[in-house]
Amino acid sequence: MALRVYNTLSGEKEVFVPITPGRAGMYVCGVTVYDYCHIGHARANVVFDVIYRYLGYAGYDVTYVRNYTDIDDKIINRANREGVDYRTISDRYIQAFDEDMERLGLAKPTVEPKATDHIGGIIAIIEALIAKGHAYESEGDVYYAVETFPDYLKLSKRNLDEMKAGARVEVGDKKRHPMDFALWKGSKPGEPWWQSPWGKGRPGWHIECSAMSMEFLGATFDFHGGGKDLVFPHHENEIAQSEAANGCQFVRYWLHNGFVNINSEKMSKSLGNFFTIRQVLEKFDPETLRFFILSAHYRSPIDFSDQNLDEAQAGLERIYSCLAALDEVLTAHPVPAGVPAGEPPAGAGLELQDRQENLIPRFCEAMDDDFNTAQALGVLFDAVRAANRFLAEMGEPEPAGLALIARTRDRFTEVGRVLGLFGSRPATWLEGVKSAKADQIHISPAEIEGLIAERAEARKTKNFKRSDEIRDLLLEKGIQLLDSAQGTTWKIR
Repeated sequence: MALRVYNTLSGEKEVFVPITPGRAGMYVCGVTVYDYCHIGHARANVVFDVIYRYLGYAGYDVTYVRNYTDIDDKIINRANREGVDYRTISDRYIQAFDEDMERLGLAKPTVEPKATDHIGGIIAIIEALIAKGHAYESEGDVYYAVETFPDYLKLSKRNLDEMKAGARVEVGDKKRHPMDFALWKGSKPGEPWWQSPWGKGRPGWHIECSAMSMEFLGATFDFHGGGKDLVFPHHENEIAQSEAANGCQFVRYWLHNGFVNINSEKMSKSLGNFFTIRQVLEKFDPETLRFFILSAHYRSPIDFSDQNLDEAQAGLERIYSCLAALDEVLTAHPVPAGVPAGEPPAGAGLELQDRQENLIPRFCEAMDDDFNTAQALGVLFDAVRAANRFLAEMGEPEPAGLALIARTRDRFTEVGRVLGLFGSRPATWLEGVKSAKADQIHISPAEIEGLIAERAEARKTKNFKRSDEIRDLLLEKGIQLLDSAQGTTWKIR
């Protein structure tokens, strides 16, 4: 199955045909570095990290560009409030962003340019737009003339006349049309500036991304991504200025991830439901947040809540518990090198054989359908269920069964690399989650294990009353005991 992606420009799924066979160029709008990142940033960056990983897994040589907007009104305002240079603010929050993304397990993009390193390229594009009649200087500012570009608003499917009628025109406005947007802003007292043909100033927001993407990917490239909030005006304006300057199509496929809602309401600082990544990671494991994001299709809205994060953690625990069980068997019974697999066992073994053989093809089928990570995780859970049934019925391991377990484990690892999941040692990850949960209910793992040992001794001496008391005591604290032939384990309900 060929890779099909939903193109915001056409409003349809299209087969991906790279501009250069075997290669893929992708630009994703990065953050404006004036504050800590919120969970909306987490979603966008995890989504495009997985797309980047999958394109590479599918055999493409990928050039992935994700920028930093390191000059902006918000950066300048914060610098003025703190009485520091704007670079102090931008450097601080670039570092914070990098730390957050590392905790979320993101792979490094090919290039991470800063807007202020591309002032020369920005000025060159603006000069070309003025020369072609698409831009004009006005009292030290330079504006893009939207009426000169017939395809303006083709991405967002809006109507320019209707927007003009609804626009507020300020007294003394320097623009010819209310929808014209700034390419260059003349400097105000106390602001950072760069020299230009129009005097001292700094670039507008939209022109930065055109300059940086064209520098590293060329005049036309394959993918441009970002959140749905960027469709208008940012991406719309990128198209207008880039295509007017170059006379060719700017981007082939536009990809946009859906919004994050908080308890079914739009995230907003004014509503008090605004959460930074760092706040969320104080309560939840980073891989849990990543798993939660990937549990929904990237274009769909996603509802962030503690309950939904708890459910995501429970799902991730199921997979890690299966991986831990597979690792335990393989550690106790290594598969000898060169031993043929033989015929798989009957029953659950046949089912697992089928699941592991089809795991990668079904995973790729899901991902080839517009990067459907939710469906891909469903395929993974099918294999988990089959593996758990096989382990429960296995009895004394045979070479064929061990070989099947080893192949299954390898398939999970392969899928995990693409999704950026399951990179931790399963037993260690599970213990970490248990400890974090135990801290929340004010009982340590050591106390739990001590009570389990006391219960085991009580059962050995047939003191079933004490055994039941311990079980009920732990249950009241939210600790469920799981008895098996291998001993007693526990989990937090």
